[in-house]
Amino acid sequence: MKESSKKGFLRKSQKDYSLAFKLSVVDQVEKGHLTYKQAKYGIQGRSTVLVWLRKHGGLDWKSKLPMKEKQPPRKKIHDLESKIKRLEQEKLILNRAIDIAE
Repeated sequence: MKESSKKGFLRKSQKDYSLAFKLSVVDQVEKGHLTYKQAKYGIQGRSTVLVWLRKHGGLDWKSKLPMKEKQPPRKKIHDLESKIKRLEQEKLILNRAIDIAE
């Protein structure tokens, strides 16, 4: 990494990362192994990983929800499947109650 000096200011030059590296970082964040803030790996810039997620990721990173509220797709699917099972059980109980009431 080169540093250039201009009137007393130090400026770091931009570092290029391979596409394979970017996709690897994006994959780890989207699978929930890391948050985008944890995925630093010596990456320059605070928003670099977010830019990669928006460009190369499969999730909707542009929505207004804070990152903490987002879930990896597998966890969301699991939660929805659990909710479906619970609702089906409630439906059976309510149908039995209706049958008894009749």
